[in-house]
Amino acid sequence: MENSEKAHLQMQPIDSHSPRKENHEVTAVGINNADGVNNTDNVDNAEKMFSLSEDAADYDPHKHRNRPHPTSNFETLVHLLKGSLGTGILAMPNAFYNSGLLVGVIATIIIGALCTYCLHILVKAQYKLCKRLRVPILSYPDSMKYALEKGPRSVSWFSPYAPGLVDGFMITYQMGICCVYIVFVATNIKQVTDQYWEPLSVSTHMLILLLPLILINYIRNLKLLAPFSTVANLITFVGLGMILKYMFEDLPPVSSREMFGTLRNFSLYFGTTLFALEAVGVIIALENNMKTPQNFGGNCGVLNIGMTVIVVLYIAMGFFGYIKYGPEAAGSVTFNLPKDEVMAQSIKIMFAIAIFITYALQAYVPVEILWTTYLDHRIRNRKLLWEYVCRTAVTLVTFVLAIAIPRLGLFISLFGALCLSALGIAFPAIIEICVLWPENDFGPLKVMLIKNILLIFFGLLGLVVGTYVSIVDIVNSFK
Repeated sequence: MENSEKAHLQMQPIDSHSPRKENHEVTAVGINNADGVNNTDNVDNAEKMFSLSEDAADYDPHKHRNRPHPTSNFETLVHLLKGSLGTGILAMPNAFYNSGLLVGVIATIIIGALCTYCLHILVKAQYKLCKRLRVPILSYPDSMKYALEKGPRSVSWFSPYAPGLVDGFMITYQMGICCVYIVFVATNIKQVTDQYWEPLSVSTHMLILLLPLILINYIRNLKLLAPFSTVANLITFVGLGMILKYMFEDLPPVSSREMFGTLRNFSLYFGTTLFALEAVGVIIALENNMKTPQNFGGNCGVLNIGMTVIVVLYIAMGFFGYIKYGPEAAGSVTFNLPKDEVMAQSIKIMFAIAIFITYALQAYVPVEILWTTYLDHRIRNRKLLWEYVCRTAVTLVTFVLAIAIPRLGLFISLFGALCLSALGIAFPAIIEICVLWPENDFGPLKVMLIKNILLIFFGLLGLVVGTYVSIVDIVNSFK
């Protein structure tokens, strides 16, 4: 990460020059044109921008992007891989326990392909919107807004509120990740320290972590965290290798595990796998910051290569982890490692350090959305002080939630089902329908329209069922 702006772009899809930050009227007047000059005319000009004139058809957004430090194809692939190797992959053995061994393998491939496809249609739809609006980049929330404006009348009325909805899901998801991280770090540290000192509760360990979490979230320039982030990524890869060593020791036969799980528990698997696989905010931001964004898609593009590697790694971790630990597979496979072995303890401490550092990166996203989009323009005096108040508040909210619900596996499933069913599946399908609507370009027999309606239904079904089952299980876990 060369600077805070670049780090911001790599972590989330909220562009620092979002139209909503320039002009908060419910029109398209805040769009920056290709030359970087604000268009402050009325809605009639916005209508002209939306019309597919010959100039708009010739406009290539990729050629007008001006990134200070664009990433190469390989760098983007590395960012994509390291952005997906966190607590999610450590939860895959527990996910396979909920789905069954055979169903877990097949369903992970299907969900991975589905997530990849939805990312493809989102990127393509954003590209078409950029051509119409003659802008080089649109953020995810603004893409939703301007797509709905030209979509069916039944949804166009909602366009002014769409950015807030997308931001809400994004904030909820990112703060959910932070809650998961707090529980993960505290539990791993507890399992190690309990072997040497008087045992303390998980809540006490979280309380000890609170001040360091607040302080690390006070870092406004993520360039300062870049060296630590590199160390965290190295630790993660080494730790995963050490975990696999434990998994392959005295591996039980495959026949000792269930091939099929229950339908009810499959919703927990679905939420966990979505949480692990789907990183729509990071992926869209990476595409926006590429030197050659045209190489992001395609059969052998960066996205397909990266997602293929990720799906294979997740299947391997889930498959062998469930065979090894069976019904005892915990919300993080590190919890299943021996508590009294030095090597296992070192793995837990390594991952605790890596995830603690990553907390600052994940918390950066909701802080930026809340502060830059909704608070900064409303505060006139002592802006720096109030920004630190915002950062403190975000940390405290994640801390309170983690204290209240210290159930790692259920937390992961809840936020995966609640947020990523919408952000990663339903919303991209809605955007594509609205982008294709003006030209009625749905192909023969309206196949594109039917396909997207099915995706929306599937995403909403996963959201409702997965969220409901996760909340019920969280409540039951306290009884």
